[in-house]
Amino acid sequence: MKTDKTYSGSCFCGEVRFTVTGDPVLMGYCHCESCRLWSAAPISAFSLWQPEVIQVTHGAESIGTSNRTKNSDRKWCRSCGGHVFTVHPGMALTEVCAAIIPDLPFEPGVHVHYQESVLHIHDGLPKMKDLPSEAGGSGVSLPE
Repeated sequence: MKTDKTYSGSCFCGEVRFTVTGDPVLMGYCHCESCRLWSAAPISAFSLWQPEVIQVTHGAESIGTSNRTKNSDRKWCRSCGGHVFTVHPGMALTEVCAAIIPDLPFEPGVHVHYQESVLHIHDGLPKMKDLPSEAGGSGVSLPE
């Protein structure tokens, strides 16, 4: 994808607005229970970014944080409850839900935490037990 383009996004109501610049480190689908519960869906489409390329341009004071695990600081809009970011301290990356960056060409490359899947997807993409090794995971692949 390689670009220096800046993309804009927002929470559901638009109170929290942000930009991301350049390319995400990784895009894909997460099947873990935590993401499923957070998104209220059987699968979560994600984009992972270096934190320094994310700029909150409006509504920083409206961002709330919750922590179900030490691996994820989930950020949401206090006005509408819309999901915004998930900071992953162990990976030193920030996740932005792919759907809230409308102009980002979503090009998923992997399914992560596939052993927890409740919706099996047959799309030819790699299915990982947890995360790719370059993202701090085991790098173990699972069958489609």
